[in-house]
Amino acid sequence: MADVSISNVAEKNGIAYDLVNVPHMNHAQHKHGKYVVGEGRVHVSAEDNNRILRATDKTILMILIWVYFLQILDKSVLGYSSIFGLQKEANLSGYQYSFVGSISAVAQLALQPLSAFLIVRVPVRILMPALLLGWGTAQCAMAACTNYQSLLATRFFLGLFEAANIPLFSIVTSLWYRRSEQPMRIAAWYGANGAATIIGSVLAYGFGHIKSSSLYSYQLIFLFVGLVTVVTVPFVYWKMDNTIALARFICDEDKPKAIQRLRANQTGTGTNEFKWRQVFEAALECKTYLWILMSFFLNVGASVSNTFGPLILSGLGFDAYTTSLLNVPFGAVQLMVILLSSYAAYKFRTKSIILTVLVLPVVAGLVMLYALGRDHSELAALIVAYYFLACLFGGIPLIASWMIGNTAGQTKKSVVMSAYNAGASVGNFVGPLLFNASENPTYYPGLRATLGFFVAFAIVIGLQVLNLMSLNKANRARRVRNGKPADPRDLSMVNKYVDTESDHGQQGGPRIGTHDLTDAENDEFIFIY
Repeated sequence: MADVSISNVAEKNGIAYDLVNVPHMNHAQHKHGKYVVGEGRVHVSAEDNNRILRATDKTILMILIWVYFLQILDKSVLGYSSIFGLQKEANLSGYQYSFVGSISAVAQLALQPLSAFLIVRVPVRILMPALLLGWGTAQCAMAACTNYQSLLATRFFLGLFEAANIPLFSIVTSLWYRRSEQPMRIAAWYGANGAATIIGSVLAYGFGHIKSSSLYSYQLIFLFVGLVTVVTVPFVYWKMDNTIALARFICDEDKPKAIQRLRANQTGTGTNEFKWRQVFEAALECKTYLWILMSFFLNVGASVSNTFGPLILSGLGFDAYTTSLLNVPFGAVQLMVILLSSYAAYKFRTKSIILTVLVLPVVAGLVMLYALGRDHSELAALIVAYYFLACLFGGIPLIASWMIGNTAGQTKKSVVMSAYNAGASVGNFVGPLLFNASENPTYYPGLRATLGFFVAFAIVIGLQVLNLMSLNKANRARRVRNGKPADPRDLSMVNKYVDTESDHGQQGGPRIGTHDLTDAENDEFIFIY
């Protein structure tokens, strides 16, 4: 059976119809490789919506959570390994550890143009397991590394195969969930950051106690997490589905309803056609570059805590085992902040204000780490300051959901998400380089630079809000010119599901919610902030 887009359009008597609305079809079916459902219009009740949402969570969301957890665990164990002798046993000096931490970001940056293409052209059921196998194998190979050159090479390949992850996961979320549902679902899989920090700390503590004559502690950590990743590959291939049309966990009767409930997103329901006009459109928009800047500033801080967090704690006078366990509360704070901030975004239907609020404790933590001394009397305050940095992780899922909620068109979404990830890669590269081993334990220059980046981050949030407000104003004028209601109700952001078929007057123009139109092409698109 062909893997096809649900957003294809059929033509009858010179009039374009959504394939989901082609008349005279009594039930959902595939015909000539195209998915055709429904007789006339499709009604979705609140019960239908909840049933489909639960089924999607049980399959798609669970896969996203587990795979993202593995990616973060594989990437972050470098920091835990550093406190168990990695730098000493591998003879790392000066900026060498920093470059080992940054090289994966270089690989991610290099692959972004290709990943944007692959996300559109390669079915997710093939692409996700292939990436998983690649970075799991690279992680296993790190267990054989005993010098700077080999660590650099394996970390490069680790980053290469992880390059498409956040764009891929964000787009998968946008294709299966309504805009109001996306912040909590992105929080669920991105919350694996906190879980990975907790599990990674416990694993490092456990493996650090194993005394082996043939393997160092850091090699045991690398080997274990790499093998767990590799054995996950067949499971992901077995359970993952490419589109709603081919979803095995949704019955044929529910598939047209699953499509219908996403119509109000106005962002399309997926296509495998790579459209260059959408690439050029994304490249010419101001909001694309503001997303990149936000990603860069935030990931500078994220890379600092991932790569140098354990070293900052050990610099406070703790031994390797205590340092490892002290990262467990850091992971718990990460998870709590991610879930709470995303719930607030869902509840209050805003992201910019919550993002700005999250900047405050991060700035406070950086100021405290910079201003406080490193003697024993300041210990409690220094630990609290370090935990404040965990609040920055609540911003990444908010930016991702904010971005995909404001971008329509499959190719454009892929390009914008890859551009966002490119910004993250640059941030992940720059972040560790702000810190030098010779500055241990204070790291004052790195802390000062990171503080400046977060102030700039808050400014960029404000600029993006102003930009989106101006785009909404322009779209409102376009709707009036086209004879449509000036202010249609944005059902995609209503927390309680409302069927677009029962909300009369919701759309004044053609039923284009499932077409592969961009946000710039669709005058019914409403930007959110």
